[in-house]
Amino acid sequence: MAASYISVPRDLTKVKSKVFFNLTKRQLICFSLAALLGLPVFFFVKQIASASTSTMAMMVVMMPLFFIAMYEKNGQTPEVILEHFIKATFVRPKERPYKTDNFYSKLHRYAQANDEIMELVMYNLAMEPERNKNNKEEIDFDKYFREKEGIRGSRKSHSRREKRSKEDNSESKEV
Repeated sequence: MAASYISVPRDLTKVKSKVFFNLTKRQLICFSLAALLGLPVFFFVKQIASASTSTMAMMVVMMPLFFIAMYEKNGQTPEVILEHFIKATFVRPKERPYKTDNFYSKLHRYAQANDEIMELVMYNLAMEPERNKNNKEEIDFDKYFREKEGIRGSRKSHSRREKRSKEDNSESKEV
């Protein structure tokens, strides 16, 4: 008794659905276009030159379409490969320097910008006497700069400390 074996490809992503004459839709379209372009070229050139010359002219016209129909590398068709090549060669810049944007450097830049803004605000407030006359309170520059130099941590941690100390005080009062 003879056993029947069916070969099954291991990678099923490479399996293409066949439409007609065991050809894919892409192959059918490209072969049809090749025939539509190649046969008229053959007959026009045959009137001018020999049959072998007209055959060569027909092959020159049809071969690019056969190539487009059949070629595939790493699952990519020739037009996709050509698109990637054009982007890499002409569209994208030649030099692509490695750039990082560290989170801590962002925080540092933000803190510096915030300090500069606060200094400008304080300077503007000190330089506008009419605004100070209306408020009738003096700006405490020393307090501002003490806070600036003394507290560099986040405000969340500071508020957590205050909450903890309030909780500890309330627990001690209950006992």
